[in-house]
Amino acid sequence: MPALLRNLPYWRLSGYYFFYFAFIGAFSPYFGLYLQSLSFSAWDIGLLMSQMQLMRLFGPYVWGALADRAARRVPIVRLAAAASLLGFAAFFLASDFAALLVAMALMAFFWSAALPLVETITFDHLRDEAARYSRIRLWGSVGFVVAVMGTGALLDFLPLPVLLWVCLATLAGILACAMLVPEAPVHCAPGVATPVGEIVRQPRVAALLAACFAMSAAHGALYIFYSIHLAEHGYGKTLIGSLWSLGVLAEIAVFLGMSRLMRRFSLRAILLASFAAAVVRFLMIGWGVESLAIIFVAQLLHGLTFGAYHAAAIAAVNRWFPGRCQGRGQALYSSLSFGAGGLLGGLFSGWSWDALGSAITYGASAAFALVGLGLVWGWVREDDVGADAGSRVDEGA
Repeated sequence: MPALLRNLPYWRLSGYYFFYFAFIGAFSPYFGLYLQSLSFSAWDIGLLMSQMQLMRLFGPYVWGALADRAARRVPIVRLAAAASLLGFAAFFLASDFAALLVAMALMAFFWSAALPLVETITFDHLRDEAARYSRIRLWGSVGFVVAVMGTGALLDFLPLPVLLWVCLATLAGILACAMLVPEAPVHCAPGVATPVGEIVRQPRVAALLAACFAMSAAHGALYIFYSIHLAEHGYGKTLIGSLWSLGVLAEIAVFLGMSRLMRRFSLRAILLASFAAAVVRFLMIGWGVESLAIIFVAQLLHGLTFGAYHAAAIAAVNRWFPGRCQGRGQALYSSLSFGAGGLLGGLFSGWSWDALGSAITYGASAAFALVGLGLVWGWVREDDVGADAGSRVDEGA
């Protein structure tokens, strides 16, 4: 085994991913239900939850640029963990809309800073063994499943405010792991000095980032209103948690198979399949919610619409933004997709949920995915993201 891998801080990195995505597993499916219990409207819930995406619009790039210039990421990761924990603690004191909005924005600004930096730290620890990334990232999916299932079961017997304590505990876990994650030397490819602006202006890069924007916009209604959608149609919290977990289990299966999948298919083909699956998935959620079988199949498609899509997208970003550009490349991907795209999807669904209804809202999600499909089809070519990209980073985020 190479000395690099013998010295790999596997469990410290894995622990960070576990708690980071455990927070998402507790927060994303159920916090909308908590806000609904406070009698907020769909628009208010959409606006509050969209602060997560708003802060991811610019926060990661600000922190990523600072980290690239300083060549030190871990102090920022630790600061972000501590500040997001303090920001979330304000939810215990806030109940009116304005106070919750400020608390959400504060927490999200710091929380959004960390993951792109941890991704680059992980890749720099792995260097030429980036295919092992999935074995670390897998623990994030495990954390999500544990949190979403455990929280759903807990909330079937305890009042919704207990959710605040669950989220606080996962944020404390993030902080504990952040204090243990070691810095890694920045890996700079020799002779690479292309400015980030020039990279972004390449048609393939611009098209992929725009497609990622559309994919995140498509998922806006899912992340904010999926649990509410199911609850309004008679699904219990344990079943809701199980359906969220089913999607993540499909994601885990994709992560485990991405190495073989990327050796067999180009990244372009995987992206096209993922966007096509998203179109079908959101139509099924919007129009087939009365059928558990349809919702079951729709959740299995999460393996494509998030797992395979995200793996292929992050592989292309890692290839196209080399050396010291990687931190800003990952931050741009996070900001434009999960930030800007998620913000648009969240705000649109917050308005359309009451104005147009749930079926039309998820129909619009399918339309966003269709736009992304067209962008990849038209501007991302086979030779832009061939098999060699997959061999470098075959396991995605």
